[in-house]
Amino acid sequence: MRRRIPALVLTAALAGGGLATVAQVAAAQPASAASITVDLNKMRQQVQDLRQKASRLDHMGERDAARKARAQADALQRRIDQIEKADRETSHHF
Repeated sequence: MRRRIPALVLTAALAGGGLATVAQVAAAQPASAASITVDLNKMRQQVQDLRQKASRLDHMGERDAARKARAQADALQRRIDQIEKADRETSHHF
């Protein structure tokens, strides 16, 4: 009996805390989603600059630094693709 009561209290406290956290996250998402703006042209320019930097580093023999610059450019390009895809998908609903 002594072990059951603390276990029940702990379970109830965790469940209540979890529900409060979910409610806060659900309430915060619509407000933050509406206020984010992205400059895709600037991001594309950054991708191009990173690829040029990687090319220069390759010519200088800095293979590891060039690989990192290409990885950054690829990650940024994937993010651009995600944003464009999300924009295409949400524009059909209206």
